[in-house]
Amino acid sequence: MVRRLLLSLCLAAFAFGMGTPVFAQEEQPVVDTIAFGSCAEQDRQQLIWDAVLASQPDVFVFLGDNIYGDTEDMDELRAKYELLGAKEGYQRLQATTDVIAIWDDHDYGANDAGMEYPMKEESKQIFLDFFGEPEDSERRLRDGGIYTAYLYGPEGQRVQVILPDLRWDRTPVNTVSDAEYEELALIGAGPYTTTVGADVHMLGAEQWAWLEEQLRQPAELRIIGTSIPFLQDGTGWETWTNFPDERERLIRLIEETGANGVIFITGDTHWAQFSKRTTDVPYALWEVNSSGLTENWEWVPPDKNRLGSYYFEDNYGLIRINWDKEDPEITLEIRAVDNDLVMQNTIRLSELQVQQ
Repeated sequence: MVRRLLLSLCLAAFAFGMGTPVFAQEEQPVVDTIAFGSCAEQDRQQLIWDAVLASQPDVFVFLGDNIYGDTEDMDELRAKYELLGAKEGYQRLQATTDVIAIWDDHDYGANDAGMEYPMKEESKQIFLDFFGEPEDSERRLRDGGIYTAYLYGPEGQRVQVILPDLRWDRTPVNTVSDAEYEELALIGAGPYTTTVGADVHMLGAEQWAWLEEQLRQPAELRIIGTSIPFLQDGTGWETWTNFPDERERLIRLIEETGANGVIFITGDTHWAQFSKRTTDVPYALWEVNSSGLTENWEWVPPDKNRLGSYYFEDNYGLIRINWDKEDPEITLEIRAVDNDLVMQNTIRLSELQVQQ
């Protein structure tokens, strides 16, 4: 199992903009295979784990809706995590792979919930207990969300995984009228629309400061795992597009910090697809959306940034990195429950560089 460095946990003072990071002296093992997924209903069989294990990932990233909790009863929430933990396939994954996680709305506690959810502190501790977070980690001790970051690999082959928390500080989303939604539903679109204003936010001020520090860390490849889609545009469901000022702020932050190598991995939708944006960005931004491990949705709405088609059966995402190439090659995949390759795109690391 890959040994990980928790940037925001072990170096808490640095994570809040204080001091200089001190990395482990021993060389870290190379990471070249990262699997990820979202939306795993704990009452289902979860046949997908055989396929995930067949790819032998160094790391598996749970992107949210890791269970479907949807409760304010913490005994019930804990029991639902126990059902996931009892899955034989998930147990094998834990035994062979570094499993890291962020939450989305259903494991946070309520459908599409944000800062108003009343049991978020209790839910936070249950989440961190289940995923084995150390008792003294900053993720537990901070008065705020469960955002975190990890750094893998030796110098020259460093992979940073950044997991922001999109629930803890998020203000409510605007919805369209019932009449408008009746029309949108005919094309599979959701009821949400843009939300702007001085008091509107996806992340709180403390998390934004933390995120800027993470983007300034030295790394060759940066995987930002957000629980809802970042680039999808026009679907009407939960996406960063509903908070356009926040989305543009992150894009500008990538440029201002000179953060090369960013790729987004996302979940939530109950279908899988690629997205790409090439305008008003520091370099082409790619997103691989993988959903769900058990859940799927056939009525896929239009999307301005979709690249190619979509897939709405059980699936997981995979990133393969060929570090042996002079210009490292990054292959992004969506794979089915039988591990068949469904969709694939390959890019070069040189394509993910801020233009000076």
